[in-house]
Amino acid sequence: MGAIILEQVSKRYYLHRQRQLLAKRALESLRWRARRHEELWALRDLTFTIQPGERVAIVGRNGAGKSTLLSIVAGVTAPTSGTVKRTGRISALLELGSGFHPDLTGRENAILNAGLLGLTGPEIRRKFDSIVAFSELDRFIDEPLRTYSSGMGARLGFSVAIHVEPEILVLDEVLSVGDAAFQLKCRQRIDEMVASGVTLLVVAHDASIETICERALWLDKGAMRLDGEATEVLQAYRDATVPPVPEPVPTV
Repeated sequence: MGAIILEQVSKRYYLHRQRQLLAKRALESLRWRARRHEELWALRDLTFTIQPGERVAIVGRNGAGKSTLLSIVAGVTAPTSGTVKRTGRISALLELGSGFHPDLTGRENAILNAGLLGLTGPEIRRKFDSIVAFSELDRFIDEPLRTYSSGMGARLGFSVAIHVEPEILVLDEVLSVGDAAFQLKCRQRIDEMVASGVTLLVVAHDASIETICERALWLDKGAMRLDGEATEVLQAYRDATVPPVPEPVPTV
């Protein structure tokens, strides 16, 4: 069973700013560049535990640190400080079409991505037809990915991710993949996985996330603002971020 434990996790990036300086006298015609480093803390001292089988949503404004958090949980990037512990096989789809190469075919990308997510050669061969069938891309599977629409690439990525049979599934705003019928199929598959005990960690702004997740974490400027029952956290987040509707001006 998959579990996630974060203890005092922080992540720092450096922003590089350039300024041009004009030298005086003999070097007056030359420009010198001085580089200044500015720290950006994407996450600050996050501590929480996600138990096996929990379904957790992450909400917050753009730049709140949601994607950085998922990247750390997935092992794509390391924290600047703190510790991360994961148990169980993890499958992560951090952005639409992530890990795919545009010059490779859909078939080649699916095989490569499945291998990177931990499937063995025999497992890939056994599951490949099911991956293609779920993505509904059988007519295009041998075409280069550069000929795919963003939605088609997302379908293939999502299909590979769920066929890894993970114990932890990490998704970054991908529940709006494809048309309405495909979105419904994705949600039904997630429901099946959750019912089987898969731990779910997902970033999404779709209101229907409340029907999938039981718990929510609200990030604000890299820090934890609220951690609790999904409906309550999402309502508090909306109350704080959605501007009130102005009252109509009465007519004379």
